[in-house]
Amino acid sequence: MTLRSRLALLALTLLTTFSARADEGMWLPLLLKQLNEADMQKKGLKLTAEQIYSINQGSLKDAIVQFGGGCTGEIISDQGLLLTNHHCGYGQIQSHSSVENDYLTKGYWAMTPGQELPNPGLTATFIVRMEDVTGQVLAGIPATGIAEAQREQLVLQNSQRVAQAAVQGTGYQAFVRPMFNGNEYYLFVTEVFQDIRLVGAPPSSIGKFGGDTDNWAWPRHTGDFSLFRIYAGPDNKPAPYSPANKPFKPRHHLPISLAGVQPGDFTMVFGFPGRTNEYLTSWGVDEVYSLSNPAKIAIRDAKLKQLDTDMKASDKIRIQYAAKYASLANYWKKWIGENRGLRKLDAVRVKQEREAEFQRWAESGDAARRAAFAGLLPELKQQYATVRDYTLARDYVSEAALGVELVAYANSLMAVYELTTGGIKAPAAELAAAVEKAKNGSVRFFKNYSAPTDQKVAAQLLPLYANGTPAALLPAYVKQLQKQYATTGWNAYVAQLYAKSRLTTEAGAYAVLDEVAAGKPDALRQDPAMQLAAAIVSTYRTAILPTYNVATDQIALLQRTYVAGLRLQQPERKFYPDANSTLRLAYGQVAGYEPADGVQYDFYTTLDGIMEKADPTNPDFEVPARLAELHKNKDYGPYAYKGSVPVCFIATNHTTGGNSGSPVINGRGELIGTNFDRNWEGTMSDIMFDPDRVRNITLDVRYMLFVVDKFAGAGHLVKEMTLVGAPDSGTEATPDKKLKKVKVKRKKA
Repeated sequence: MTLRSRLALLALTLLTTFSARADEGMWLPLLLKQLNEADMQKKGLKLTAEQIYSINQGSLKDAIVQFGGGCTGEIISDQGLLLTNHHCGYGQIQSHSSVENDYLTKGYWAMTPGQELPNPGLTATFIVRMEDVTGQVLAGIPATGIAEAQREQLVLQNSQRVAQAAVQGTGYQAFVRPMFNGNEYYLFVTEVFQDIRLVGAPPSSIGKFGGDTDNWAWPRHTGDFSLFRIYAGPDNKPAPYSPANKPFKPRHHLPISLAGVQPGDFTMVFGFPGRTNEYLTSWGVDEVYSLSNPAKIAIRDAKLKQLDTDMKASDKIRIQYAAKYASLANYWKKWIGENRGLRKLDAVRVKQEREAEFQRWAESGDAARRAAFAGLLPELKQQYATVRDYTLARDYVSEAALGVELVAYANSLMAVYELTTGGIKAPAAELAAAVEKAKNGSVRFFKNYSAPTDQKVAAQLLPLYANGTPAALLPAYVKQLQKQYATTGWNAYVAQLYAKSRLTTEAGAYAVLDEVAAGKPDALRQDPAMQLAAAIVSTYRTAILPTYNVATDQIALLQRTYVAGLRLQQPERKFYPDANSTLRLAYGQVAGYEPADGVQYDFYTTLDGIMEKADPTNPDFEVPARLAELHKNKDYGPYAYKGSVPVCFIATNHTTGGNSGSPVINGRGELIGTNFDRNWEGTMSDIMFDPDRVRNITLDVRYMLFVVDKFAGAGHLVKEMTLVGAPDSGTEATPDKKLKKVKVKRKKA
């Protein structure tokens, strides 16, 4: 039997297999009926799979959006009100902020529709439907005997053809994504809205409470939410921003439960998780653990320390670098926790044991099995050994060299630079177009750029780049700089670089680009920042990328075969595809955990904990006076629980980056919170899941309502929402019972 025939039979056996380990998995909503419905209902789900994902009627999926390109959001009113994380909306909040109107620090609340702020470029994407199109994508592509790059090109062509056919004559968009490392392919038809307006955001002292100190940690007390609104054209369809647009009317919006959560309660996280590598081999795990993560952690550590110093010294720089700092810090701390988790799980050894079992299975089979799988793991080991130095060099380019903003900006001008080199004069129109595009990018770049700060960063990162890159893969230009400045050091070079380059200011960069357009290419070619960037990028393209691509292409092919083999080896197991920014559902239960011997964490935190952490001398733990007043007076409204306001809770759902902003939903389909983080002990779950340690951290929806209503005085927003299940209301939402809105009495702020 051929490998493809075996996989075809496997699709049938999956319908009757056992579940994955407890609460592990990011499941495709399309397959919930076959794979998960019974297990979910056994654990507390009161809905059917059809009520979660349907293309014929409104369902939970119709309240879920991909927010921008990297987060999730949920619709919480019939007027397109969208809830996501504060850190997901951070860039938009920053874009509207200035020293005079510092919405990052003070927060922002639109008290009228006219005060809702547009955000050019921000989108909200709904999934209309999804479909298994494996047969169409792989049609005509040989299963073996074809180079991986050629296969990928054919897959891309077929995928584009399938996607175009799916939306022809509609206003929808579509794309195809691989699953199980390219063993299966799924079509996603989407509706993308372009007019998304900022409605409300708490001050950073609420939305980022705990800051980097508490990031990736539990217990947590962060009010990590922001509110936006989707606007549509007169036909309720996507439309570019216009003052005439109206609030979007969704097919479904999530009712909000005031009943709270208890240990053991069923929970689901519905969203767009970014990337996981659950089926990575021991060599892949070792590469992450011992090579890539340590290098990236050290580089970001140096950069973050310098940015932190300058941001504390200047409000202007703080606002300019707020979003960039948060983005850098997020994965810096995640990688630290990930390595700790992998070490604690002894992940490399565990993977090796599983591979030994796979190898025995492969070698004990018939001739076809042995031919397909027996030589697989030794070849993977060899490819990882081949690519190791190139992976490290690639990391140093992306994190250290291009972590210097001046170098990154010069790299963004590479298209203009290349049109002025090579001995062939570019057509004037082509050069003019490239210059104009570069100018447009320059406006965005310089808005949030400080050359003095970047110079200090460069003095930290360029030596790390030069010393950390394997010598054979370091540009000759950089080696010459090492010799030239061996006595005076990198600081001397960096000082000259920033003194002589005209690309450190917007005016200087524009002048350079104008001179290039006027026929003076040396203005760019001889700029020292451009020379440094060109040398780094040229070496990357010619000496690093070719070998890296060949090896990683081969690893991709072998990994695809390995995953196919795992599914054949374990026919009793339900497999879920790695996350790839497509809509997924994870489910679990509310639960505390034991992070270490003798330590027990409860499942929730409260406003009392915020006051216990309050420290006016530490920016991470500042508490707004209004919040302290509400706590002092115990003015909690209907959002109280056991004499305080619940802030966050944890559960066993399997999440990752991209799940930020995802709704956490109870068994009745009601919103109980918004996912915003994982615990530090569980960050290795992108590679290896441990049900005893992995917890997703959720903002309790009652704290969001409390902040909006009692703190901000924006009760008009709460009135839009459908509140159900209050402890004293006697109502609940069930599939066959119409939701009753809870009347909430409020005092005027």
